[in-house]
Amino acid sequence: MLVNVPRLVTAYYSNVPDPAMPGQRVSFGTSGHRGFAFDNSFNEWHVLAIGQAICDYRKQQGIDGPLFLGIDTHALSEPAFASALEVLAANGVDVMIADKGEYTPTPVISHAILAYNRGRTSGLADGIVITPSHNPPDSGGFKYNPPNGGPADKDVTGGIEARANAFLESGLQDVKRMSCERALRAATTHRHDFLNTYVDDLGSVLDMDAIRGTNLSLGVDPLGGAGIHYWGLIAERYGLNLTVVNEAVDPTFRFMTVDWDGQIRMDPSSPYAMQSLIGLKDRFDIAFACDPDHDRHGIITKKAGLLPPNHYLTVAIDYLFQHRPEWRKDAAVGKTVVSSQMIDRIAAKLGRTLYEVPVGFKWFVDGLHDGSLGFGGEESAGASFVRMDGSAWTTDKDGIVLSLLSAEITARMGRDPGERYLALAREFGEPVYDRVEAPATAEQKRKLAQISSRQVLSTELAGEKIQRILTRAPGNDAPIGGLKVVAESGWFAARPSGTEDIYKIYAESFRDADHLRRVLAEARAIVGAALAAPTQQTETASGKN
Repeated sequence: MLVNVPRLVTAYYSNVPDPAMPGQRVSFGTSGHRGFAFDNSFNEWHVLAIGQAICDYRKQQGIDGPLFLGIDTHALSEPAFASALEVLAANGVDVMIADKGEYTPTPVISHAILAYNRGRTSGLADGIVITPSHNPPDSGGFKYNPPNGGPADKDVTGGIEARANAFLESGLQDVKRMSCERALRAATTHRHDFLNTYVDDLGSVLDMDAIRGTNLSLGVDPLGGAGIHYWGLIAERYGLNLTVVNEAVDPTFRFMTVDWDGQIRMDPSSPYAMQSLIGLKDRFDIAFACDPDHDRHGIITKKAGLLPPNHYLTVAIDYLFQHRPEWRKDAAVGKTVVSSQMIDRIAAKLGRTLYEVPVGFKWFVDGLHDGSLGFGGEESAGASFVRMDGSAWTTDKDGIVLSLLSAEITARMGRDPGERYLALAREFGEPVYDRVEAPATAEQKRKLAQISSRQVLSTELAGEKIQRILTRAPGNDAPIGGLKVVAESGWFAARPSGTEDIYKIYAESFRDADHLRRVLAEARAIVGAALAAPTQQTETASGKN
């Protein structure tokens, strides 16, 4: 099962993509361009083309501050770093790379961009993170964060993607490049102490004194990721009783237990991938893990084991909005349309506006940046929140802060997040949640992405009247890229996968597991019937939504 790293790196440098093949073109999803060297979807040509396209975008937009460049521990990240630096240096971009060749988590890049840009109106910084996130060891990824610090929106990535593909089609004509050796010595290449700068600032977003004061026994598994050296420094700097249970960095990730489908996948929200840490839960008051770029979190408690992401998001929101008195009184709660409706109930109890958006953390960036959102979270275990004073911390997901928050909650509440969730479930009801996948052709995926509520002919869902059919998100009126069907005690959402020939169904019931199974079964039938029907015009915001 283990990837042959020499062959993988060779494929990165030797294979040339065919831009006439859709799967070999540059394609930005919800978190950058991702792919595999062996199938020509991520190799040196892609990185060189995207790098030049970003340089052109910066020039067009007048972005002339430093660019913060970070990488994770995937095997393709090191060669992609070299390729990117060759282009950035040749274009005269001031690049900030980690001191001593340190790996750099995604939230640390976002934090660095925001810290540099605070108070500035010109000479703004931006960043690149080279990571495929939690995906398998043979994958690569390349993500651009503009001056707002978060994942670039489609209006940015669309132009970069088109420009990069034009470079592929021209055989990389007009792509500027110098040798990596020259690029490392260039006057525009600077070393930056990401590690200490980020760790020193944690007290502005978390109550580190409370965590230290209770001397909680904490365990962390970095899953061989970019935060590997951050945790020891955090423990030392803040006097925490924290043990790093796995200090291995291995591009094959051979220490992982395999995920549900037999793949090696560093997903801290998966009970399959997290078996090793779950087995250690009795050693610690709280244990947690992050994926390779440390933008996702997984929280483990003694009684509950690994908390489902929706459970922890609920607890985090309930706690934060009651323990951050300096946050704006109108700061909203951000969630994606496929996150638990338990969050809706918590937001209502707190008297906070709910900001419900399509899948993708990019939808939270502006709100976190200006403080109109106190918290933004995804069902896939990615979230961030603002500083104690209500100003921006990161505008990208931060697995480090969300992990440490579980210790703050335990210290301040006297109950761990698993126990706190049970109390909330007794108050608001205990939902059951699931996500399933179904095969779909490219044409079916296209139809689902453009579906109209008029194509849903059913009037009931699992015995209840359908209350709402959404194809646009209530929070920002942006297209969901699928649909969501809501009844009184259950809902489902369906959307196509951006990388596989499948569509995903998310569902939740506030009754029981049998009701959830009915919701899922009827969801398949509703979606199947809609996909089989003739394509209709997609609705606008003024339609039936």
